[in-house]
Parts: sequence; structure tokens; C-alpha cells
Amino acid sequence: MVNLIVASHGDFAKGILMSGSMIFGEQKNVEVVTFQPTEGPDDLDKHYQEALAKFDNDDDTLFLVDLWGGSPFNRASLIQKQDAEHKAIVAGLNLPMLIEAYGGRLGMNTAADLAKYLVPVAKDGVRSVPEAEVATPKTAKATSSTAGLKSGHINIKLVRLDTRLLHGQVATAWTPDSKANRIIVVSDAVAHDELRKSLIQQAAPNGVQANIVPISKMVEVASDDRLGGVDAFLLFETVEDVLRAVEGGVPIKSLNVGSMAHSEGKTMVNKVLSMDKTDVAAFEKLRDMGVEFDVRKVPSDSSANLFDLIKKANVK
Repeated sequence: MVNLIVASHGDFAKGILMSGSMIFGEQKNVEVVTFQPTEGPDDLDKHYQEALAKFDNDDDTLFLVDLWGGSPFNRASLIQKQDAEHKAIVAGLNLPMLIEAYGGRLGMNTAADLAKYLVPVAKDGVRSVPEAEVATPKTAKATSSTAGLKSGHINIKLVRLDTRLLHGQVATAWTPDSKANRIIVVSDAVAHDELRKSLIQQAAPNGVQANIVPISKMVEVASDDRLGGVDAFLLFETVEDVLRAVEGGVPIKSLNVGSMAHSEGKTMVNKVLSMDKTDVAAFEKLRDMGVEFDVRKVPSDSSANLFDLIKKANVK
């Protein structure tokens, strides 16, 4: 796995690392280097050497720096030139770049390959509204709606319960982890909300189509024998919607419980899950129907026991 050093003028690197952790989870072999106003080049060199010394492996190292030609870039360049075979630099650090670096290094062993991969990703992460509505590449998404279809039923790769539906963690962490080629948001409420539908479709990662369907339509889709080429990632907004889908015949064997927003009358069972007796009853019915639960916010988290959390929180 490629080591990462995230470097910036001021504390920008610290902040973006925290943002990346919220989306992708805590990461190993990642160090932060900051260049403060009171410091000089020698201080920066020292920070880099201290960061490199913390890596307890001989893997390649990629420097992600904020600004081409700035001091963090220039001092990193001196280090890279001394070991060009095993070190590389990418400038123009943004959050899409960092998140993709986390995922990309799982399958890439060289800093140079990871650097080459990250540049177009970082550029694609810079968009504007309303221009993005016109400029967003739709070709891959449109093609994927029919490509690969064959005889057979839809293959459900992952089912996630998440109040926020399709957001950063889902697009950049869970979708690649699921190996799905189609995201399906299953919600009566969202299916009738044109604004939310549009925002969800824009948030889909490149090459993966996002569909929004009511629960009744998902029940029909589950029994359609012409969707054998679809590897689906199902997203639900509420556990009650999941229960309705299962009762309707959608073959859900496991549910990733990721996020349930807090509202009045609900009890927090952990930092991201809030529920009331109605929610608990729905979970119990799903359990009795054979559904298993995987309580994780991001793929790198360890799975928790749902009913242990509920019991400890004493949901009323």
C-alpha cells in the first residue's frame, strides 16, 4: 500500500484529513505536514523527514500538496528527486483527490501509478452549478442503463440504510467496495421529489448510473428475469421502507445499517444511529425474516451488533 503525506501551507492539510476520515474512515500510513507562517524551509524539511520516519514499511510514498510551486511542493520535490523510483508528488490537493487516493492505493503499489490516476479525478471534482448540470458527462451513465443486461434476476450486491442516501461516503467508499454497476435509491418520497432525484443523479460516481424508484417498482424489478447483468447497490432512507420491500418480495439477506438521523422522540444508539420503538420493531421483524445486520458507517469500520446497541441505549 502506498504511503501518503498530505502537506499544505497552514493547517489546511489537517482539516482535509479530518474531512477525508469522515467520508472514508480512519486511515493507516497517512501523515500530515503543515508549513506555518513562522517557519522556514529547514523546518519544512524536518517535518517531512519526521513524517517519512513514521512509516514502518518500505512501500512507495506519494506527496499530496496544496499548491504547485509553493514551499511544501518545492521541498517535497527535493526528496522526490533523491528517490524518484519510489516517490511521487501531486499538487492541487482537494477532497476528491484525497478520497480517491485512499481507495486507489488499495489496488496500486507504486506512487507513480497512483499519482497518474489521481490527476483526472481531482480535475473532475471541480464543477459549478448550473454549468455542471450541462457539463456532467452523461454518456457513461446512459450507456450503463442498457449495457450488460441478460437473462436472469438483478444481483443485489449491497443494501444500505442511510438517511442521507447518496452522499460522499456512499459514492466514494461504499460503491467501489460493493462492486456495483447500478445504484438504486428505493424511496416513495424521493421518487416523487424531482429536486432530490436530480441531486442524487448528479452525485452518482462516474460510470455508475443512479436510479430512484418507489418501493412497488423495486418489488417488480426484483422479480424481472431480464436484469441478469445488473449488479445493484440498494439505498434506503428508513428501516420501515426496507421492511416493506422485504415483505413485498425483494430478496434482501443483509442490511448495512449506516446512518439514521436524529429527530425529536428518537434515541441515539451510537454516534450516527438514532431510532425509536417503531424503528426497533421494524428491525426485529427483519431479523425474524432472516435479514442480517452489518452496522458500519464506512467499509473500514468494524461491524457492531445492532441489538446490543439497541439494548444498551434502552430505546423508548
